[in-house]
Amino acid sequence: MDRAAASAEAGLRAAAWRAGGVESRYAWIRLVAVLLLGMIGGVGMWSVVVVLPFVQAEFGTARADASLPYTFVMLGFVGGSVILGRVADRYGAMVPALIGACSLGAGYVATSFAPSMFSFALLSGVLIGLFGASAVFAPLVADSSRWFDRNRGIAMAVGASGNYLAGAVWPPILQALVAAFGWRQAHLVVAAVCVTTMIPLALVLMRRVPVLAPLAAGPGTGAEHPMPLGLKRNTLQGLLMLAAVSCCVAMSMPQVHIVAYCVDLGYGPARGAEMLSLMLGFGIISRLASGVIMDRIGGLATLLLGSVLQAVALALFLPFDGLIALYVVSAVFGLFQGGIVPAYAFIVREYLPAREAGLRVGLAIACTLAGMALGGWLSGVIFDFTGSYDGAILNGLAWNALNIMIVAWLLRRALGRAEPRVAIA
Repeated sequence: MDRAAASAEAGLRAAAWRAGGVESRYAWIRLVAVLLLGMIGGVGMWSVVVVLPFVQAEFGTARADASLPYTFVMLGFVGGSVILGRVADRYGAMVPALIGACSLGAGYVATSFAPSMFSFALLSGVLIGLFGASAVFAPLVADSSRWFDRNRGIAMAVGASGNYLAGAVWPPILQALVAAFGWRQAHLVVAAVCVTTMIPLALVLMRRVPVLAPLAAGPGTGAEHPMPLGLKRNTLQGLLMLAAVSCCVAMSMPQVHIVAYCVDLGYGPARGAEMLSLMLGFGIISRLASGVIMDRIGGLATLLLGSVLQAVALALFLPFDGLIALYVVSAVFGLFQGGIVPAYAFIVREYLPAREAGLRVGLAIACTLAGMALGGWLSGVIFDFTGSYDGAILNGLAWNALNIMIVAWLLRRALGRAEPRVAIA
């Protein structure tokens, strides 16, 4: 780039900063609001796990029936990621954020008065999952990507970290509330917190995405290519969705079953819960680091790196089952896999139209959640059949291998083509 062009670009960036456009001060303030919305609204994914034994005891149901609320919430999260992602495309990020705040408030009030396990599960799935927690993850991460060009990777990683922060912050708070007031009153407190904090944060997202394209984008970008990587757009989307399911089937085995695994080994559930927290904590570090890496080498290369490292970490659970070793392996697993999910959103923004970002990112994120649900169930089935988690780990490695093959093939196509990566807004 010659001196005149560099000076012109610097002038454009300065104007964008002052006008509150791409890479502006407002864009960073907006990103902080997205992170906080994800952390607060992410309670929807964790509260059911915390109150499950108390709800089960009150309604006198079997453990399988008591697991229905979590299943319904996850199914709602999958559907909401797509539906509210499309809403964000059409009306801006503020609308799904407000829907999420109001739905979470209504959901926690309604479930606090639930007369049966089924009604508790249904209300949780629709109000807390479908229109609640899902509103502050995929739709907001996709929207945040439109406000950054040079720092898009780190911005998307920060936005996606809200979910993991929720997993670190909310469980001990909920545990204390339930112990002090009971689970029904705890739900009323959560409802009040969600409404009073999330609505003001949602209003920060009032401005629509800038009309001008990010400065890094130019003619011939991904949004103008009907055949990104030489593939039809929907074909590429489908491959990313299959890859997302595959990697998250592998990811789910330790995250869903580490507590039960520790119980089987005689270490107790408290140790397993500590290991899960360790995974999530290192997962936040991984997500932020992956954002920096994505800005430098692209989403596909970052995803391949994370997938290979996840396979290595998952395989370590086979030979090591000592208490200290499991703490170390859990930390390594979190550090290696935390950046995988944001990479899918980044790849969508690299190669597919920005005007469809909410829908397409929502589809990709929905498939990661579907993979977690499928993998958690498969690991349980394999354990019931074999009496060991070794088979479940090998099953996860097989799915991980499928993910690696898909991503490596896409990366090879990307390296063999000259088309730019970044899609216009």
